[in-house]
Amino acid sequence: MRPVNLQPIGQELAVKWDDGTESFISLERLRRACPCAGCKGEADIMGNLYKGPEQTLAARAFELRGLSLVGSYAVQPVWADGHNTGLFSFDYLKKVAEAQG
Repeated sequence: MRPVNLQPIGQELAVKWDDGTESFISLERLRRACPCAGCKGEADIMGNLYKGPEQTLAARAFELRGLSLVGSYAVQPVWADGHNTGLFSFDYLKKVAEAQG
Protein backbone atom coordinates (compact mmCIF):
# COMPACT_ATOMS: atom_id res chain seq x y z
CA MET A 1 0.00 0.00 0.00
CA ARG A 2 1.31 3.43 -0.94
CA PRO A 3 0.13 6.95 -0.13
CA VAL A 4 -0.91 9.00 -3.13
CA ASN A 5 -1.37 12.21 -1.13
CA LEU A 6 -0.06 13.40 2.24
CA GLN A 7 -1.32 16.66 3.75
CA PRO A 8 -0.96 18.11 7.23
CA ILE A 9 -4.36 19.43 8.30
CA GLY A 10 -4.44 21.11 11.69
CA GLN A 11 -3.05 18.64 14.23
CA GLU A 12 -3.31 15.64 11.91
CA LEU A 13 -1.63 14.14 8.88
CA ALA A 14 -4.17 13.18 6.23
CA VAL A 15 -3.10 10.26 4.07
CA LYS A 16 -4.91 9.12 0.93
CA TRP A 17 -3.85 5.57 0.03
CA ASP A 18 -3.67 4.05 -3.43
CA ASP A 19 -6.65 1.79 -2.62
CA GLY A 20 -8.85 4.88 -2.16
CA THR A 21 -8.96 4.76 1.65
CA GLU A 22 -7.94 7.65 3.87
CA SER A 23 -6.23 7.84 7.23
CA PHE A 24 -5.93 10.72 9.69
CA ILE A 25 -3.00 10.41 12.09
CA SER A 26 -2.58 12.84 14.96
CA LEU A 27 0.78 14.59 14.76
CA GLU A 28 1.49 13.71 18.38
CA ARG A 29 0.90 10.02 17.66
CA LEU A 30 3.09 10.23 14.56
CA ARG A 31 5.97 11.79 16.50
CA ARG A 32 5.65 9.33 19.39
CA ALA A 33 5.76 6.47 16.86
CA CYS A 34 9.05 7.70 15.38
CA PRO A 35 11.01 4.58 14.39
CA CYS A 36 14.51 6.11 14.46
CA ALA A 37 17.22 4.58 16.64
CA GLY A 38 17.26 7.66 18.88
CA CYS A 39 13.57 7.30 19.69
CA LYS A 40 12.93 3.56 19.59
CA GLY A 41 16.41 2.23 20.23
CA GLU A 42 18.59 -0.07 18.20
CA ALA A 43 19.01 -3.84 18.45
CA ASP A 44 22.28 -5.69 17.98
CA ILE A 45 22.65 -9.03 16.23
CA MET A 46 21.79 -10.86 19.45
CA GLY A 47 18.53 -8.94 19.83
CA ASN A 48 19.71 -6.75 22.72
CA LEU A 49 17.99 -3.36 22.57
CA TYR A 50 20.11 -0.28 23.20
CA LYS A 51 18.15 2.87 23.92
CA GLY A 52 18.95 6.18 25.51
CA PRO A 53 16.91 7.67 28.33
CA GLU A 54 13.29 8.56 27.64
CA GLN A 55 13.04 12.09 26.28
CA THR A 56 10.49 14.64 27.38
CA LEU A 57 8.94 16.19 24.30
CA ALA A 58 7.95 19.84 24.29
CA ALA A 59 4.99 21.18 22.30
CA ARG A 60 7.29 22.03 19.36
CA ALA A 61 8.06 18.32 18.99
CA PHE A 62 4.54 17.80 17.64
CA GLU A 63 4.62 20.65 15.07
CA LEU A 64 5.24 19.27 11.59
CA ARG A 65 7.47 21.57 9.51
CA GLY A 66 7.96 19.38 6.47
CA LEU A 67 7.45 15.97 4.98
CA SER A 68 9.68 14.40 2.31
CA LEU A 69 9.31 11.25 0.29
CA VAL A 70 12.29 8.90 0.59
CA GLY A 71 12.65 6.80 -2.53
CA SER A 72 9.49 4.87 -3.24
CA TYR A 73 9.09 3.35 0.20
CA ALA A 74 9.01 5.93 3.03
CA VAL A 75 8.26 9.44 4.26
CA GLN A 76 10.49 11.54 6.49
CA PRO A 77 8.88 14.14 8.76
CA VAL A 78 10.73 17.24 9.88
CA TRP A 79 9.58 18.54 13.26
CA ALA A 80 9.76 22.08 14.67
CA ASP A 81 12.25 20.94 17.34
CA GLY A 82 14.68 19.91 14.56
CA HIS A 83 14.12 16.15 14.77
CA ASN A 84 14.20 14.60 11.29
CA THR A 85 15.81 11.15 11.47
CA GLY A 86 12.67 9.01 11.45
CA LEU A 87 11.87 7.19 8.22
CA PHE A 88 8.31 5.88 8.17
CA SER A 89 8.02 3.09 5.62
CA PHE A 90 4.63 3.15 3.96
CA ASP A 91 3.73 -0.14 5.69
CA TYR A 92 4.73 1.26 9.09
CA LEU A 93 2.81 4.51 8.43
CA LYS A 94 -0.30 2.45 7.67
CA LYS A 95 0.18 0.45 10.90
CA VAL A 96 0.49 3.67 12.92
CA ALA A 97 -2.73 4.92 11.31
CA GLU A 98 -4.60 1.67 11.99
CA ALA A 99 -3.39 1.49 15.60
CA GLN A 100 -4.85 4.91 16.24
CA GLY A 101 -8.27 3.52 16.08
